[in-house]
Amino acid sequence: MSAQKDPTDTLLVTLSGKDRPGVTSAVFAALSGAGVEVIDVEQIILRRRLILGVLVTAPREWRKVARVVEDTAAALGMQVEVERGSGDNRSRGTGRSHVTVIGSPLRASQMAAIAGRIADSGGNIDRIERMARYPVTAIDLDVSGSDPETLRSLLAPEAARQGVDVAVQPANLLRRGVRLIVMDVDSTLIQGEVIEMLAAHAGHEEEVAGVTEAAMRGELDFEESLRARVSLLAGLDVAVLDTVYDGIVVTPGVRTMVRTLRRLGYRFAIVSGGFSQITDRLAADLGIHFARANELEILDGRLTGRIVGPVVDRAGKATALREFAEKVGVPVAATIAIGDGANDLDMLNAAGLGIAYNARPVVQRAADTTVNVPYLDTILYLLGISREEIEAADAEAGIVTPAPPV
Repeated sequence: MSAQKDPTDTLLVTLSGKDRPGVTSAVFAALSGAGVEVIDVEQIILRRRLILGVLVTAPREWRKVARVVEDTAAALGMQVEVERGSGDNRSRGTGRSHVTVIGSPLRASQMAAIAGRIADSGGNIDRIERMARYPVTAIDLDVSGSDPETLRSLLAPEAARQGVDVAVQPANLLRRGVRLIVMDVDSTLIQGEVIEMLAAHAGHEEEVAGVTEAAMRGELDFEESLRARVSLLAGLDVAVLDTVYDGIVVTPGVRTMVRTLRRLGYRFAIVSGGFSQITDRLAADLGIHFARANELEILDGRLTGRIVGPVVDRAGKATALREFAEKVGVPVAATIAIGDGANDLDMLNAAGLGIAYNARPVVQRAADTTVNVPYLDTILYLLGISREEIEAADAEAGIVTPAPPV
């Protein structure tokens, strides 16, 4: 076996023009006569316009090769540039990250601000890929040369100023491996708060809603406030649980997210400061593997206004995440936690990636990243899964998805 040639002298071929079948094969056919070795290839298509870059070893008669490539491009009605140089791409700097930018819409001024902060951190954008164009625009950037934590600290306040969501994740194998996703329920997995829906039947909705909001902002002790709110439900007929469950609205994108990631072997859990009589049914309906929540006490067909056993509070949610990770057999670093309230903070901090979803300010400031659009399947873009891949998988399974806007 011969030793690999050191590609000191290289040719960079850059072709652009209207996309059509056979362009890439024609370019490589033109290069093949010179016996060159392929070092790198990049190709993108934007609005049916192709940009192809090919880096190959430079033969002795490289000008002859350049003329053949130029003739091929002319026959295709495309523009080409052939540049001789030295070596391969420069090595990427240490500190590699995936930076996902999400906007609805995503404006050029916002991208300029984010790119500016990346440059300020010493980072370089090596590659850009669109993950989705509807119902949000999601762009994934491969960044090198900046520590992910440093990058996150610069981008988080800029994202808030610009009104976009930005997630920074270390570029490692965890992003491609099987992970456990642990979600809060009220105002995350579902719209609204179950305890408020129950309180409406007891005539205490407004009172309970005020206490719930204060607790989610972190202004009240969660367990104490929960027991006080549950006490107002005393005497309700157990049938009200069915009524409330039937009125639950699942957050848009939940079913798509669970369906897509289950195909890849992901596991799901819900951990709630709400009630198992509701969350267990949600888990069964959505295909979620694990569920943990508080249990309402029921005697003689009525709610007593008490909770059975210990309360699932802020610390309890983090404990549940660790226990579920152990059951699944994944490290805690391979977990993702999603929540909106102060009682989710320990869980978000414990996870490998903590996501504040349409969360209170105290949670957004503490989480690894924020998502402030009303679609939970946006999380898929943070994992490197594009909208096109999601729709292709659904089509193969016979699931019809709405057509994108023209």
